[in-house]
Formats: sequence, structure tokens, C-alpha cells
Amino acid sequence: MPRIKPLDIAIAGAGPAGLAAALYLHRAGHRITLFERFAEPSPVGSGLILQPTGLTVLDDLGLFEQIAALGNRIDRLAGTDALSGRTVLDVRYSAVKGGRYGIAVHRAALFHVLHAAVLRAGMAIETGIDIADLERSGGNAWLKGDSGQRLGPFGLVIDASGSRSRLKRHALRPCESRPLPYGAFWASLENAKDAAPNTALVQRYQRATTMIGVLPIGRPAPGQADMSAFFWSTKPDHLDALKRAGIQSWKDGIHQLWPECAHFMNQIHGFDDMTLARYGHHTLPVPAGVNLAIIGDAAHSTSPQLGQGANMALLDARALSHALAQEADVGTALSRYAASRRRHVRSFQMLSLAFTPFYQSDSRLLPWIRDRLVAPLSALPPAPQILAAMVAGTLIDPFSPIGLKEKIWI
Repeated sequence: MPRIKPLDIAIAGAGPAGLAAALYLHRAGHRITLFERFAEPSPVGSGLILQPTGLTVLDDLGLFEQIAALGNRIDRLAGTDALSGRTVLDVRYSAVKGGRYGIAVHRAALFHVLHAAVLRAGMAIETGIDIADLERSGGNAWLKGDSGQRLGPFGLVIDASGSRSRLKRHALRPCESRPLPYGAFWASLENAKDAAPNTALVQRYQRATTMIGVLPIGRPAPGQADMSAFFWSTKPDHLDALKRAGIQSWKDGIHQLWPECAHFMNQIHGFDDMTLARYGHHTLPVPAGVNLAIIGDAAHSTSPQLGQGANMALLDARALSHALAQEADVGTALSRYAASRRRHVRSFQMLSLAFTPFYQSDSRLLPWIRDRLVAPLSALPPAPQILAAMVAGTLIDPFSPIGLKEKIWI
């Protein structure tokens, strides 16, 4: 069967999704140009957990060892009620045989490993260009920059520009993100020098209105200090009231719920020392258009409650590359890409939407159900295995449809 000839491909966005797609497609012989709106490509955010899904993609790209050297192994997700000490969440990767684990990383570490690989490959990255629109002529696509630039022609455009993408409106069935009521403050903070090794994401809850978490994320770069991502959930529209009450009032509230966080609180001197993340939810029914593939948060965004965002983006990059390698024309390849990710993406988007109100909402009933019914039942088989597969991102097989086999962990 004839295969697609090497294409001129534009990638809008130099985050994990765009960089991973660039690596895959460059290795397949395509000519890649990356466009990044910032003057210098850089990561956004604090820390994340690379699950067995995302780690398998990085292993396929030959980057696993570099990530493992910077990140922090995660074996368990643990959460307790801040007042009663009751166990709310206890998920262990070991509940599923095979030796799986996660690796928590600073976003800067993930970015720099991918970015360095792109630079080594000699790919062009055009910076300071904010892609505003797309137009088509003569069977090709052209990009339009905010400053009026007309860039192209390209046989394929890949939208990896995130949840606020302006290109996703060109999808075959576009939709917009629906804002979620709760977001979170995030900060990357240095661990205490005498801190014991920690292989768990640890959280404290007060009903569903307050969630505090500490995730050990390793080092942003070689030679730097070990860090943890600290996060605290809140409604973005409460920010003004929080600022009026003052940072010390906020710190006092944290101390009452989790006094062991004092070391991290001492590194926060004002709200400007943290980043307020706002979340939205959308899932494109078809993450593609004419001469257009949409990957990562541009195609599907949600609350980070299940921690799948970056992992989904890495799977999308692999899926798109695999589809282009299997088909004879771009249109058929885009249809194959969309189909190969549909079941996995929709399942986890649905699960995230369903689970989030149990941990971030104004409800009093849902956290009561979570603590007194769901938490005890989650300790009974097969619940531990189901939860472990859910967190790992493998409750629905993501690998077979994209021509990938899971990394061997042992």
C-alpha cells in the first residue's frame, strides 16, 4: 500500500504535545516547523505525574532514562480527611501486577528533555508568533499570525496550542471549553534538606471545598534542589476575598488543617508566589479538520483530578504519527487518528467529570458519600485493581489502537 509522502507540517505550540509530535514526525521523514507564541519556548505550571501511559511514549521516543533521572518515582496516591484523619484515598500501582509506577516531574524537566531532543534533531522553532487562524487554498493550509503574517503552505497543521486554542474552531465538530467552578493555587517549592524520601502524592481534604496536596517532583534540571509541587484548591472568583484577608490568614488556615506543611508555607510570602490555575472541560467529538490535527489540551481538557493531561497529550502525538504512517492520504490518516483515540479519551474525560465533584465542589453530600461509602468499598477487590488501572491510564487500553506496546517495567 502506498504511504503518505513526506509533508511540510506546521505545529502550533511547543509544549509536551507539540514537541513529542515533532519528534515522532521528524523521525518519520516529514519536514517540521514549530511555532511558539512566547519569545522563548518555556514550560507553564508546576508539577505532574507521568503515568505508565505517558512513560511508555517517552520510552518509545528514547527519553525515559532522562526523565527518570530528573523525576521522583511515585508508587501511591494517598489522601485523608484533614480533621478526622480518616483515609479517603489509597491507590497503589502495585495493585495491578507488572511493576508499574508513576514518575512525578517538574514541568520544566519534561519540557527541557523534549525541547533538547527537538533541538538535537535540528528542527526549526519560530518563536514570538501567536497563531490566530488557519485558511486553506490549493489543497494546502496556511497559518495566520496575530501580526498579520501568512505562513505556509503546509500539507498538515497540528494544533497543540492548549485549551485556549484559536484553531480548534476549525475542527469538523468544534466545541468550546466549559469553565469549572474550582481551580487551584500551585507552587514549586524546595524540599527540606533532611526530608525523608517520599514516593507518594499526599492530599488532605476538608469536605470537597478544600483540597491540599504535596507531590514530590524531583529536580527541574540536573544539579538543582529536589522540589515538591504544593497545591491548594479554590474558586478563582474567591481570589479577591483571599487577598483582602491576607496571606497570613491563608497560611493559618493551612496550618490548622495540615501543620506539617510549615516548611512549604515558609517559602510562600504572598499570593504572587503561587500560580492560580483555572480549569475547563471540553472534548472535541472529532479532533481533526481539513489539513488539521488537534492534539493535547486543544482536543480535550478537564480538571487534573485523574492526572491524565500530559499523558493524554503524549498518547495523541504517538497516535497521530502512527496514523500518518499507516495511511495513503492525509484525510484518511486524520480519520484513523481520531478513531484510535476516541474510546480512551472519552472514557477518561467522562471519569474525570464524574469524579471531580467528589473532591472539588460545594456539595456536602458527595464528600460524605466519598468518605463513608466509597472509601471503605475501594479497599475491597477488585476496586484496588480498578483504581490502580484508572490512575495509570490503562483502564481502557490506549496502546493497541496506536501501534504501541506498554513499557516493560521489571
